[in-house]
This record gives sequence, C-alpha cells and structure tokens, in this order.
Amino acid sequence: MKIHTYERLWLIGSMVLIVGFIVTITYGTVGLGITMIGDEEDALSPDDINDDERFAEPGVEQVGEDEFEAHVVAMTFIFQPDPIEIPANNEVTFYVTSRDVIHSFTVVGTNTNTMVIPGEVSTMTVEFDEPGEYGVVCNEYCGSGHHDMEGELIVHPEDEFALTELEVDAPDTVEPDDEFELAVTVENGLLEDLDTTLAAEIGDETFEEDVTVAGDETETVTIDVDAEELGEGEHDWSVTVDDETESGSVTVEEADDGGDES
Repeated sequence: MKIHTYERLWLIGSMVLIVGFIVTITYGTVGLGITMIGDEEDALSPDDINDDERFAEPGVEQVGEDEFEAHVVAMTFIFQPDPIEIPANNEVTFYVTSRDVIHSFTVVGTNTNTMVIPGEVSTMTVEFDEPGEYGVVCNEYCGSGHHDMEGELIVHPEDEFALTELEVDAPDTVEPDDEFELAVTVENGLLEDLDTTLAAEIGDETFEEDVTVAGDETETVTIDVDAEELGEGEHDWSVTVDDETESGSVTVEEADDGGDES
C-alpha cells in the first residue's frame, strides 16, 4: 500500500509528539525527583486531626539518612507550619491534609502541587537541589480569604539545617536569699549528633556553655542563679541555642525586715 507523502509526514509528526510527551512526563516525574501523588494513605477525618500524632503538631522530622517527612495542615486561610523548613539535596515526603474545605498545596515556581481534600492525606516526595525561599499558595477556591492563603517553604543548605527545639523551665518569683535554676532542655531532631553552644542572659549576668546532644535525643542543662546577686525586682532572662530563643522574667521579692514587735 502506497502512503501519500503528506500522510507520511503527519504520521512521523504524530510519533514525534507522542515520544516528546512521554519524555516530558518521564523527566517531570523521575528526572526532577518527584513522584505522583499516592492513594495509599488512610483516611483522616478533620475531627481527628488533633488526635493524630502526625498532624497534632505539624512539622518536619528526619526518618532516615537523607530522608525527611513534612506533615502539613491546610485550613482557611493558612498552612501549618509556616514557614516549612527543609534541607536541600534530601528526599522530603510531604503529607498534607485539610481541616475544613478543599485546598491545594502548591510550591510556586516548581511542579510540587497537590489538591488537599478533607478526610484524605495527599502525599508527595520531592527533592530540592537549590536552597532558597519558595512561596506556598492555595490554587483551589476555599472562601472569601482564598487570595490571602499563602505560606513559605525555606530550603536550607544541607550543612546549615537543624531541627533544634528549646524549652526553659524557670520560676516566676523567688525569695531574695534563694538560689534558683533555669532548666534548659535542648531537643535534637536530627539523627546525627548536635554540637552547639547555649547562651543565656539574666539581669546583667551572662552564661555560655558548649552542649552536645545525641541524635534524636534531648539534653537538659541547668543554670544556677543567685537571687541575692540579682537584687530585688523583676529581671528579664533569655536563652539561645542555634536560632532558637526562649525568654521570660523572674521577680526577686523584697526582703522581709520583720518589723518591730510590740
């Protein structure tokens, strides 16, 4: 059978387009390190989000070498957490759910994009090669504040990324002749050891101590303070570890002179 020249050109052109589509889809899903949204996740009722350990306090955690998970909750008209902070050159799986209506989770300038449906958990695995700040927006109309629903994704250089949390237990008031403690708990969310410096200020006094926290562990450091040296009145304190800072105040009560007895 003889095929006309124009028909042959149309056939060749069609084959080229088909091959081009296959190459483009393959590059988008494999070459960029992005997988399609999975449907393997269990359903999660919006009423149960606060009771689910993944989403009760959404955030980022390390689950293996060069592997992280980011749990995100979308609601009118915000994303939690905000910002989302992840390391570059690591595989990050996003688990995103909705507390109320249909939203989307779209990282501007990338093809990281998924619809977020109440009762479901959308899953995407990505890897960002370039550190930087990326906008996160909702592309599904979700109400009157839809145009203001945005967040931020910060991709840190791998050697500058940390998952450090800080908690300080300190009294509100103390007697003028007491000694008291600031109990500082440092949590290391990475799997590798954290070598850092704890810096504290209270009144005019400063403290500094090197701290090593094992991977996925916590370490508590106590700072002893003499109330008599601080003096009566209210004194501000602050504790800093890496980029985390906690602050508060303690009041040294007035000395009781006892007065005259009659």
